[in-house]
Amino acid sequence: MDRLEAMRVILAVVDAGSLSAGARLLKAPLPSVSRKVAELEKHLGASLLVRTSRNIQLTDAGRDYVEAARRIIADLDEAERRAAGEYKTPRGELTVTMSVEFGTRHVLPVVLGFMAEYPEVTVKLVTADRAVNLVDEHVDVAVRLGHLADSGLYAVKTGEFRLLTCASPGYLERRGTPGHPSELPDHDGVLFGDPGTFWAYRVDGADVIATPRTRISVTTAASNLAAAIGGAGIARLFDYQLADEIQTGALVRLLAEYDDAPRPIHLVYARQGPLPLKVRAFLDWATPRLRAACAGFDAA
Repeated sequence: MDRLEAMRVILAVVDAGSLSAGARLLKAPLPSVSRKVAELEKHLGASLLVRTSRNIQLTDAGRDYVEAARRIIADLDEAERRAAGEYKTPRGELTVTMSVEFGTRHVLPVVLGFMAEYPEVTVKLVTADRAVNLVDEHVDVAVRLGHLADSGLYAVKTGEFRLLTCASPGYLERRGTPGHPSELPDHDGVLFGDPGTFWAYRVDGADVIATPRTRISVTTAASNLAAAIGGAGIARLFDYQLADEIQTGALVRLLAEYDDAPRPIHLVYARQGPLPLKVRAFLDWATPRLRAACAGFDAA
């Protein structure tokens, strides 16, 4: 039995929460993972896991073994990184995930600057409007918009964003300008996302959902912006999309006094053992630059 491999297998199973999830994390067949766990338990002469229909639980012996295995694997990984020179110069592939619109507009320029500064690092960008699982999908850093779920991930706040209510001058000339969220049902709207998320307002200290009639529904933030500029109706738009549109008059901001609270933007990463230098270098590079970008979002 390869004891180091067995340690990595049991750690993957524990971190993923189940044998099947551990197998996915390791990209290995489930029967192979189950067999290696059983072989390790036989070698130790102790049960490490209590298996249930949904997940696994560590026994007392399992907790002690996993804690020791983490230290051993972390020390080994650090020794290998030092031998490879990773602690001298950031190098290797860095995987970053980001949402489509925000990532393309604001994260990609930061990544390109980082690549120029650190030529021995290659970057893989995972662009998706979903919460990518960092551990399961082997992602180093995520740029997350909105409030974070409680998890074991580390997070660095880089700024905030808002949803703004906007319409084109042409639409307002045809249909009039709403002065209160209660007037929105009398207007045409561009639907993007969950109305409970995108059309929330603060009225007299209470949260109120007020939506216009859906004239057109879209599935991307870019289409939402284009439909609003084209006069299709009132839209809720991210302030980080509106670099020029409000200043140039292409869109008019509405109901600003009723906007709900801003939402956070974070750089998020997992950490098991020493942080690779490529990740630390990216966090140090990206944090101040994203903060500077976020500081100028609110176009109004």
